[in-house]
Amino acid sequence: MNKGFMHLSTNSRLDKLLKTVLSEVKLYAEDQIKHIKKNAEISLALSGNNNLNELFEKIVDLARELTNADGGTLYTVDDSSHHLCFKIMQNETLKTRKGGTSSEPITLPKVPLYINNNPETPNHSNVSSHVAVTGKIINIPDVYKAEGFDFSGARRYDAATNYNSKSMLVIPLQNHENKIIGVLQLLNARHLKTQAVIPFSSEYVVLIRALASQAAIALTNAQLIHDLKTLFEAFIKSIATAIDKKSPYTGGHVRRVVDITMMIAQAINTDQTGKFKDVSFNSDQLEELRLSAWMHDVGKITTPEFVVDKAAKLETIFNRIELIETRFHLIAQLIEKQKLQELWDDFNFIKTCNASGEFMPDEDVARINRIAATTYQLNGSSHPYLTADERHNLCIRKGNLTNDERQTIENHAEMTGKILEELPFPERLKNVPFFAAGHHEKMNGSGYPLGLKNGELPLQMRIMAVADIFEALTAKDRPYKKPMSLSQAIKILGFMKKDHHIDPDVYELFLNSKLHLQYSLKELNPDQIDLQ
Repeated sequence: MNKGFMHLSTNSRLDKLLKTVLSEVKLYAEDQIKHIKKNAEISLALSGNNNLNELFEKIVDLARELTNADGGTLYTVDDSSHHLCFKIMQNETLKTRKGGTSSEPITLPKVPLYINNNPETPNHSNVSSHVAVTGKIINIPDVYKAEGFDFSGARRYDAATNYNSKSMLVIPLQNHENKIIGVLQLLNARHLKTQAVIPFSSEYVVLIRALASQAAIALTNAQLIHDLKTLFEAFIKSIATAIDKKSPYTGGHVRRVVDITMMIAQAINTDQTGKFKDVSFNSDQLEELRLSAWMHDVGKITTPEFVVDKAAKLETIFNRIELIETRFHLIAQLIEKQKLQELWDDFNFIKTCNASGEFMPDEDVARINRIAATTYQLNGSSHPYLTADERHNLCIRKGNLTNDERQTIENHAEMTGKILEELPFPERLKNVPFFAAGHHEKMNGSGYPLGLKNGELPLQMRIMAVADIFEALTAKDRPYKKPMSLSQAIKILGFMKKDHHIDPDVYELFLNSKLHLQYSLKELNPDQIDLQ
């Protein structure tokens, strides 16, 4: 053979070999880059979601995509650490998507991790529970030929749906504390080209193991955020409970204001043709508003109970009408008999003034002043029928509160803001202190504590103002007033709209959406509801 030809032939074979090697290296590199990109996508997809149901669904979607699996199930360990709970069930062939964000719930019973809830006897018969209690990965090429596990449930499922379960990959979800928090189960890996069911390859095991690790981290973070939100909610409710214990009337008021506030907010979100057709609260804004409503009266923690619940003009720690009655009995023993009738007429008048929160005319104020100026003699000293403070309280023109007491009550709004500003609200809830403190602001700037005007009042404050006033007008559990009829409450709200105290658009929406009737049927006495 010609040496030159041999040389060329050898070089040609080397070139081909080199090209083959380079091609394989290129394919391997491209495949690795693809995996790296996919892992990056997975990390972003999992880490950017704190909604547990969405996250559960995303984990199964990604796992099935990576392995081309026909089905997938995700379990989480329950709070007792004794069971696995079904969270996601998917099967492409059977067009099944249950749990997660779907509208179809999973009704299957929990999988016990232990026999009779005894940690000394782990449940190894179910492959999912075995993986949960051992932390081992189980890769089964054919469940109908597998030994050691009870697949009777899978067989019944196949028989009922005409499905054929075959390959299965079950991997634990382990958090940073090496605690099993869930199990991911994939069913029927399929060939990428032929779609024939094949066993899960070792490469798939590596990929899903990495996914499971990231999923466990994401789930743990989401659960921590969920738990923190739950804790925060509980804290909010505990504050409302503290207010409730301080004053049963205020406590009921808080809950009802929350209900009315959220009814109005939802009506705004569904308004398609009215003044709010271009306004929509997102989920974070709704939560911010709801928390603001829950916390709007937190400042009343600093308000004395007798002021919050003052049911009579002479009430402080106790109703001082009893003290006056005792004094008048003493006076009755000291004065002439022909003056007794006038004395007890005066006392009954005082008693009526004390209990009434209606407007007090000039002649009634003058009579109280006359009684207060009358004196009696005891032990050589002159004493007034009424003390200066008793006279001052009995002469309150409207309601039961003095100006000082009303200022004390009004101060709760400012205190609400100061208390809530001390809490580290997250960015999405940063306006809670401002909204909560502003529920007594008015459109004309005459409200408190800041005296904000129309253009300065956020819609959230305007909603809470209507909710707060309507609840206060119609409340049936206030000791200091009779329950007001629905028509009268709406009439007063109408006057407040004309006087630029409340937002006219919120007022009109409240009426046109029949929210006043919905609320009334739920909360008011039947005899209060005089509108249809």
